[in-house]
Amino acid sequence: MYKKLIVKGKNGFTLLEILLVVATIGILAGIVILAINPGKQLGDTRNAQRHADVNTILNAVYQYSIDNNGTLPASVTLVSTEVCRTGAASCVGLIDLAVLTNLERYLISIPLEPQKTNPDGGGYRINRTANGRVTVTAQFPEQGAVITVTR
Repeated sequence: MYKKLIVKGKNGFTLLEILLVVATIGILAGIVILAINPGKQLGDTRNAQRHADVNTILNAVYQYSIDNNGTLPASVTLVSTEVCRTGAASCVGLIDLAVLTNLERYLISIPLEPQKTNPDGGGYRINRTANGRVTVTAQFPEQGAVITVTR
């Protein structure tokens, strides 16, 4: 009643065809990864965070100054010094900006450098001039960037 139909020919792919497709996908993936350059993208992301952090610190210092009749936090000196992080074990040799984080009035905590090295430091430096201008600088920018804000 039913006859089996026998079909002659190829079924599936050969090993060579599969290897060619895998190699082509690998080459295309390599080109895409090189074009995207994840190292540069990550560095740019960290630099963007540093830009935001220096502005945040400087805005908090000036908001404090406005609320205190133009007086800057007493710990900000003429010498560029690293800012002490919130909750540090010791702020010796660092600028203590706890007046900004007390009661979370100006900042909840001092922003931290994405790749900071000092366990007690925040990774950002601050100083003032004799005329009262304040500069905040990121210590470890990447890709040759200079991240500093003065007001």
